[in-house]
Amino acid sequence: MLDSLLAIVGPTATGKTETGILVAESIAGEIVSADSMQVYRFMGIGTGKPTAEQLARVPHHLISIIDPDTPFSVADYQERARAAIAGVRARGRQPILVGGSGLYVRAMIDGLALPMAPPALDLRRRLSEEAEARGLAALHARLAEVDPESAERIHLNDAKRIIRALEVYQQTGHTISALQQLDRQRRERYNTRQFGLTLPRPELYRRIEARIDDMIARGLAEEVRTLLRRGCDEGLVSMKGLGYAQLIPYARGECPLETAVERLKRDTRRFAKRQLTWFRADKRIEWIDVAAVGGAKQAAEYIRRGWQGR
Repeated sequence: MLDSLLAIVGPTATGKTETGILVAESIAGEIVSADSMQVYRFMGIGTGKPTAEQLARVPHHLISIIDPDTPFSVADYQERARAAIAGVRARGRQPILVGGSGLYVRAMIDGLALPMAPPALDLRRRLSEEAEARGLAALHARLAEVDPESAERIHLNDAKRIIRALEVYQQTGHTISALQQLDRQRRERYNTRQFGLTLPRPELYRRIEARIDDMIARGLAEEVRTLLRRGCDEGLVSMKGLGYAQLIPYARGECPLETAVERLKRDTRRFAKRQLTWFRADKRIEWIDVAAVGGAKQAAEYIRRGWQGR
């Protein structure tokens, strides 16, 4: 019989952290993070990590476990998350997977990575335009830098596959070759029930903007400066995350704060749309409109009843 796993997923700013904590408190659970940015140390504000008070309420796993310059693959996450879940179960408690990184969630629930990334038409168009302007060899050379295995396999003139490989890497931070290997290792390990949190689009965007304003007020710009001083290059996967890539130009004096913040808000709205596209494709997810039910407390109660009544 497969072990049970409860998952709470959805786009950014829908209240997954607090909802997950409330659920964990009500069913003797511990949280295993499924957030590809919260694994990094020294990146607390921009990644929206749980506060010290929240961490004290419920045990959390896979938060602040590696340095920003340390390579970390989906397979690395899968291995550590499985170990964390086994530890939670050994303590007689219920593991709860909480996060918005669809690739990490899928790797745990299904043991695979595909579909690796939903089509990103804007990104694909920009890559196609770059190929026309600079030549396909330039894109192939870039692919060779980030994913030499795929570059060796994909012909120099195969524009479609070169662009797709770069598209997957830029969306996920992981190479298409690594994800394909993970897909070949697919095997079901858990009896999972997934709940997805959502909000009406205007409310979601309002929360995103308020959250970013709060991050700025709490010192996100200084956090970015500190990372740069630590030698964290903007080419690192960690520094390409939301909140960091957009604030680097400001931290270097290349644009005003207002411009950086507007870019961050725009990119976060787009990211939330991509998250929804990804999660909506999984018909197993039971969706909860957090605003319609009255907030995180009510959403958590809905999940508790659904989980215990399964």
